[in-house]
Amino acid sequence: MLKLPAVLTHAAACGFFDTVAKEVPSMPGEVVVDASALSQFDSSALAILLECRRLALAAGKGFSVQGASGQLMQLADVYGVATLVPAAPQSPSVAAA
Repeated sequence: MLKLPAVLTHAAACGFFDTVAKEVPSMPGEVVVDASALSQFDSSALAILLECRRLALAAGKGFSVQGASGQLMQLADVYGVATLVPAAPQSPSVAAA
């Protein structure tokens, strides 16, 4: 699982692209991005998510996002990419809580 930092704005995203490029191709199975810590972001966060998706699909892997806030999904909707950043299915223990 790839965890996004709390702050992912343009200034921080440039360096985070290197992390994505290294980690996503080597992840076993489906690529799940944990966005639960993300509290300050701009459209650069969407660019990171779309790059994760692109790399995952290029490697023949599934892709989903876990813990995305309503604000992040609203931004994705405004940019017309909400369907490209699907929510990860909740595990039974999380759904029961």
